[in-house]
Amino acid sequence: MADNNTMVSRFFLVAIWTILMVTCVVATRYEPNWESIDKRPLPSWYDESKIGIFIHWGVFSVPSLISEWFWYDWKTQNSSKAQKFMKDNYKPDWTYQDFADQFTAELFNPDEWADIFGASGARYVVLTSKHHEGFTNWPSKYSFSWNSMDVGPNRDLVGSLADSIRKKTSMRFGLYHSLFEWYNPLYLQDKANKFQTQDFVKFKTLPELYEIVNTYKPEVIWSDGDWEAKDVYWNSTDFLAWLYNDSPVKDTVVTNDRWGSGCACHHGGYYTCSDRYNPGKLQNRKWENCMTIDKASWGYRRDAKISDMLTMEELITTLVETVSCGGNILINVGPTHDGRIVPVFEERLRSLGQWLDVNGEAIYSSKPWTFQNDTETPAVWYTAKKPAAGGMNVYALVLKWPSPGDFYLASPTIGTNTKVTLLGYDDPIACRKAPGTKNNGIILTIPAIPFNKMPCDYAWVFKMENLVSRK
Repeated sequence: MADNNTMVSRFFLVAIWTILMVTCVVATRYEPNWESIDKRPLPSWYDESKIGIFIHWGVFSVPSLISEWFWYDWKTQNSSKAQKFMKDNYKPDWTYQDFADQFTAELFNPDEWADIFGASGARYVVLTSKHHEGFTNWPSKYSFSWNSMDVGPNRDLVGSLADSIRKKTSMRFGLYHSLFEWYNPLYLQDKANKFQTQDFVKFKTLPELYEIVNTYKPEVIWSDGDWEAKDVYWNSTDFLAWLYNDSPVKDTVVTNDRWGSGCACHHGGYYTCSDRYNPGKLQNRKWENCMTIDKASWGYRRDAKISDMLTMEELITTLVETVSCGGNILINVGPTHDGRIVPVFEERLRSLGQWLDVNGEAIYSSKPWTFQNDTETPAVWYTAKKPAAGGMNVYALVLKWPSPGDFYLASPTIGTNTKVTLLGYDDPIACRKAPGTKNNGIILTIPAIPFNKMPCDYAWVFKMENLVSRK
């Protein structure tokens, strides 16, 4: 049996440990204000992932014309294209709500979607739970008769895809959610009151957000539709404090910056700033480039032409530029009303995955290097990564394959033990110090590789080990 002094010592040690643990727990709670919320560090999985898939799917997929803003273009903008389309194809008393019955999703196979997205090499998926039209892709208790269970598909689209993503892949599952709805009477009343009333937020927006988090446990909340009102109207900081402190995904969830007018690029988790944001230089905070394969729309367009789609060269270029500057890329596809990922989207995603099979080492878990792009050679971007053995590997992502012979890179500095390889190619790449430079510059000797022996079809990656560190 321990003596009294030992017992007292143990008591005090346990008491001190308990106080420290309680203090730590209290210290990690976030207050409902931006000063506190903006200090919350992003979970590491997000930066390491680099690539996500965005999915815009809803009633707008039925008319599938102009964009996912079809209803607004038709009724508010009086778009001549929308007006003519409706006049030529629908009876005069047709309403937008009538489209919901045709949002059938009868060919929606969530396992097939999971296979396509998994093959892309993406590490997370963000599905539209509700766009500005207000239709919810889950059986929301707060969207009576305007949700995917009550009308149209008659199934829980969010839940079906969440289950398949988690069952079939290792990707994280996230949800897009629009804070506002174009024509919701409660929202229009609050707007008429200059947002001094909050009935729409109280009875619609916040209940939906709590519902999707508690039901589906998404690890991304991608907020949108915020720009007409300040964050105080949306009660954004109250929701985010709960999300980070007490929600079922509090330790792993990430959020963007669209939580009220003036918040984008200033407050929130990672920054999106604007659609297709690609600054081309290093930013002070983690950011994301949300972009589309269809250059003109986020939703599916039945009249889209192949020239409207990003080529693989354009898609890979955007990926490389984004990751080199410290961003993530969120690549959007728009499914059809019946639930198909059309072949052009599938081909782009599977081709991306094939490229990443060869070059993913330079993308996943990488960090921006001292230089984002080469100081003298165009179309060369850099990433870096610390290997387990120590040191730093630098990757030169070359968007245009150089001619055989000497290829000059001005930014790296060669050392006595520098080694260069081409990812996906077996033989080492000869290198030497560039003549006439004091310290900087490296010349790679590019071999004449037959076309059928090339490791990939676009954006080739040279891995440089044991470079001299540069400030």
